[in-house]
Order: sequence, then structure tokens, then C-alpha cells
Amino acid sequence: QVQLVESGGGLVQAGGSLRLSCAASGRTESSYGMGWFRQPPGKEREFVATISMPGGSTYYANSVRGRFSISRDNAKNTVYLQMNSLKPEDTAVYYCAAAPSGGSVYSYNYYYWGQGTQVTVSS
Repeated sequence: QVQLVESGGGLVQAGGSLRLSCAASGRTESSYGMGWFRQPPGKEREFVATISMPGGSTYYANSVRGRFSISRDNAKNTVYLQMNSLKPEDTAVYYCAAAPSGGSVYSYNYYYWGQGTQVTVSS
């Protein structure tokens, strides 16, 4: 079993930055793919970013590419999502997830999920 705990969410003005963290514990494997998803108010959950191992390749949703950056520190069992140039449409609950099969844009490939952290971007 893997436990994921997100932190770092909050309220920020448009154009600002936030860094989300996802701490993993339990039966963690450095080979797991890690991903960030988000669920805006009244909308379905959507893919944001993913990072794979061992090469650490990354992939982003078009809506965040160039503004967000995903990274991982295997020694700390932590994944980060650096969010810059935030927009009001980035407002959502952000979820961290782990996929034993590797990085993926599809939520059904992720076995483990965190509880989410709220990000609110004011205009």
C-alpha cells in the first residue's frame, strides 16, 4: 500500500506561483510513474502532468505546458509541481497519484491517490 499526501495549495493572485508537494510513504517504488491531476469546480478531473522513471521523462497537458514543471526527489519520496504564471482557470483541487505501470496521462492507470489540495487563483 502507498500513501500520498499533498501540500502547498492555497490562494494566490493571477500571475503568481505555487509549489505543490506530494510525499509518498508505505510500499513506495522509485520505478512508479507519478502524476498530478486536478478537478476544477463543477468539472471532471483532468490530467496535468506526469513523470516517469528511470529517465524522469515528463509530459504535460497543453493547458499548463510552459508554465508548470513536475519533478521528483526519490531520496525524499516526494514529487513536486511548480506552478508559475497562474491563471484563474487553474483553480481546482490538485491530486497526486502513483502508477506502478509508469507515467501516464490516463487516470485509470494510477492505483494510488492523495486526498487533494485546493489551489485558488484570484483575478
